[in-house]
Parts: sequence; C-alpha cells; structure tokens
Amino acid sequence: MRAIGFHHPQPITSETALVDLDLPMPTAEGHDLLVEIKAISVNPVDTKVRRSFTPAAGEARILGYDAAGVVKAVGRDVTLFQPGDGVYYAGAINRPGTNAEYHLVDERIVGRKPATLSFAEAAALPLTAITAYEALFDRLKVKDAVLGAENAILITGGAGGVGSIAIQLAKKLTDLTVIATASRPETAEWAKSLGADYVIDHSKPLAEEYAALGIGAPGFIFSVTHSSQHRLSMAEIIAPMGRICLIDDFPEGFDILAFKQKVVSLHWEFMFSRPLFQTPDLIEQHKLLTHVAELIDAGKIRTTLDTVLGPITATNLREAHRIIESNRARGKIVLEGFPG
Repeated sequence: MRAIGFHHPQPITSETALVDLDLPMPTAEGHDLLVEIKAISVNPVDTKVRRSFTPAAGEARILGYDAAGVVKAVGRDVTLFQPGDGVYYAGAINRPGTNAEYHLVDERIVGRKPATLSFAEAAALPLTAITAYEALFDRLKVKDAVLGAENAILITGGAGGVGSIAIQLAKKLTDLTVIATASRPETAEWAKSLGADYVIDHSKPLAEEYAALGIGAPGFIFSVTHSSQHRLSMAEIIAPMGRICLIDDFPEGFDILAFKQKVVSLHWEFMFSRPLFQTPDLIEQHKLLTHVAELIDAGKIRTTLDTVLGPITATNLREAHRIIESNRARGKIVLEGFPG
C-alpha cells in the first residue's frame, strides 16, 4: 500500500522531509478496524513529531492523527462497526499514522462519520473535537460554575483548529459567554462566524484587551496556544478559584507561582492519553465523537475545514506542514484521496 513518512527529522524545506513509501497491507486483529483512508487532516502534532522523532535505522515513521474513511475489515473482538461503515477518528500517537491508504485503529476511539459531511469535511474534526470536548467537560468541568466568577470562558487562538471547534461546543452545549482571541481581521471574523460573543487581539497585551470588554473575571480559560507568552495575563484575567486548561508545549521553567494567590487550578489536556495508556474509559472517545457527529448532523455545529490542498502525496503533505509551521493557519487543512 502507498504511504507517506520520514526516515529522520528534517526541516520541512527539505524534499526528503516527507517521502512516498510502499508498505505491506496491515491486518485487523482484536479491537482493530482496517480502514481505507479517504481523507486526512494535518495538525501541529504532526510537525512536532516530524521535527523531533528519529525512527530506528532503516525504518520510517508514518504520521497522521486525523482521518475519515471506510471500514474494510474488522478484528475478532470488534462490536461497534462492520465493513462498509464510514468512520472518522484521530488514532493513537504510539501507532503508525493515517498518512497511508489503509490504517489500523482501535474501534473504541472511532466514531461513525457524520452523515451530512463529506470525507474531507469529516477528516477536519476528530483530533481537535476530542481535544476541545475533553478540555471543556473533563478538565475544566465548565458545567460546574466557579462561585463569584463571570459565567464566561476565554479561548486563546480561537481561529485555529482546536479553538474553532471549542468555540462551537462551548456555545451549543453550555450557557457560557465565549471570548476568543485572534490577531488578524480574517481570523477574528472566522471566530465570530463560529459563535464567539467577543473577539480580542492576542498580539496586544491580553489582560488589557480583556479589561476593555468590561466583562467580569471569567471562571475558565482554555489556553490553546502561546501559554508561556500569555502566562501573566492569564493570571491577571482569571477569577479567583478559576480553572485554566493548557494544551500547548511551553519552555522548561514555566512558572506557575503567578496563579497561587488566586488558587487557580491548572489542567493539561492531551487527547492521546486514553489510547496511549489504554485507560479503562477508552470508550469515551467513541462516545464523544458520536455526540459530535449528532451535533453536526443536527446542524448545531459545523466542520472546521478551511482548505483542501489536493490528494494525499508527500509534496502536498510537505506544503501542509509548511503552512502549519507558519502559525498562520485558519481552521483545518485537509488532503483527500490518493492520486490515480
């Protein structure tokens, strides 16, 4: 089968940063589905792994943590799906990725593809939807109000992949006032179109931008990007006893002392944790993807797809990585189908 991967970490400007490969067809066993990949999307984690991971000598690493496709075969323990089902999912970081014609994935982290979406539209959603859903409801517990705080959430990087779906989930599944950040007119307009009540500019001092709204201190902050840069602003903005969830990497030595006086709780979200550690609640990712598909099909939220770059090739994947690394992407970048 055709696949795209890399043999050693390189900058994306290198023509061999990602290369076309020919690999054996995998076989579904246990809880695994064998999925024929129809579309994939690209996330910052793809670029981070490509830049930092060194495969064993003579081996290649296959990236890809978002996909939509059709089940071709199932393992003997599978109960949720059967061949012919359309599915969407984000995979596992410790297994070969979705940048391949066929892919193995545990059924318990897979959702049935939203019926109203194309494969490309569906592929834009899983990783970011899982991340945002888990952050809002499992980590921040936004339905458990912070006493004395404004019933509001600040979402940084509102026009990115995670921010784009987090805005929608917060608006449709809670009664929170949603304040998003963006730094360009087109990204601010994107965030507003997704339902943000207010948009402020994260290229300016964030605490001042928030204060200018005249809204009380929020009970929740979902820090999607540049957490180190916004650390002191978040400490100033958040309400006492508030909750902050982080997903981005930050430099060693990130000082949390600024949050002590307000007794703020900090939470990590890493959507790969459940499949990585095979946690007892692994099935929750299947359930939440099912819920997201229901919301999509009911017209309550929409795909965050922004750009389809073309078919799944090494050339197009390198371009997708380049755009992600520019930190100027809006919504999600998708590649659809293999050529010829």
